[in-house]
Amino acid sequence: MSETELPGRVRRAFADHGSFEPADGEGVWTSETTAFDGRVRAEPAADGRTRFAVTVRVPTLSATTADEVADVVEEGWTETFELRVVDVGGVTRGEHEFDPVVAVDDGEIVIDFELTDINERRGVNDAGALINFVEGTYVQGVIPGYEYTDPVAGLLSSARQQGNDGGF
Repeated sequence: MSETELPGRVRRAFADHGSFEPADGEGVWTSETTAFDGRVRAEPAADGRTRFAVTVRVPTLSATTADEVADVVEEGWTETFELRVVDVGGVTRGEHEFDPVVAVDDGEIVIDFELTDINERRGVNDAGALINFVEGTYVQGVIPGYEYTDPVAGLLSSARQQGNDGGF
C-alpha cells in the first residue's frame, strides 16, 4: 500500500457506519441521512492517521422559500447561521480543534471542516456528527412565517411529526 492509498480499515469504517455511500472519486463518501449535500473526503495523514475533509452544502434562506426575503433578513440570517455553525465544540467524540470555513455563493452556503484521527471509526463518526450538526443548526435557524420549499419543507414536516406539537 502506498502512502497515498487509503487503508481498507477506513473504507470498512465508512461501510459499517450506515449513513455513508461511496461517491465519485477515490476516498469520497456522501451522507445518505441528511437532506443536504454532505460529503467526506478521507486520505492518509502522518503517523497512521486519517484526514477527513467534511463539506456540507445548504441553501440560503431565500433559496428555499416560496416567499420574497428582504436583503436585510437574508444577511442577518446568514450571519447568524455562520456564527452558530462555527461554534462546533462538543459535537465530536475526538478532541479536535476546528477552524471551519463558511462561504456563501449563489444561493448556497458551503461549510468545510477538517479533522485528523488515528481511530478511523471515531473519525467517520465525527464526520457524520459534523454533517448532522450543520443540518440541526440550519433547522433551528428557520424563521417562522415563510412558506418553505424542499428540502426545508420536508425537514420541518418531519420535525413536526417527531415533536408532535406543530410548533413551527
